[in-house]
Amino acid sequence: MTPEELDPLADEIGNYLVRLSRVRDRTIAHAKASVGIDPAAYACLFRLLSDGPMRSGALADVMYTDPSTVSRQVAQLVGRGLVERQPDPTDGRASVLAVTDAGRAAAGRIRADRNERLGRLLEDWPVDDLRDFARLMDRFVSDYERMRPVFVAGLAKPTEQLGGATGVRSGR
Repeated sequence: MTPEELDPLADEIGNYLVRLSRVRDRTIAHAKASVGIDPAAYACLFRLLSDGPMRSGALADVMYTDPSTVSRQVAQLVGRGLVERQPDPTDGRASVLAVTDAGRAAAGRIRADRNERLGRLLEDWPVDDLRDFARLMDRFVSDYERMRPVFVAGLAKPTEQLGGATGVRSGR
């Protein structure tokens, strides 16, 4: 695909991603206000459910976030009894994070609520469209994850900033 063909499509996709991000951010802010816990903490809960117990640093790595951010999110989950610290079976001096029975129950309720909302959102979509969307979304996210180190490396290079100043941007 030539740049002339790609640019308008990349602009369109980029605009859709910005719109989705804004709507999602507003929804998350509302959810946090109503539930009293950062929805990003729930992402940690689901990752621990999916991958099993792990150290906090490993959780930060798989969540693509800063260890201090994961620490705050995990503190909320531990405070609610949804996650607990257990001795690391490979190193007794360290601990791993593990989901509790209450955490599994909460995750089940969260998943059911999410699926109900998505069901309402997508109820008019033909099943074949949903399958195509899921397949394409998986491909997009997988490719993005694969390219993330390249994107981050590009952000760490000096770039031309607005107003002509040169700076360095970085990202985790």
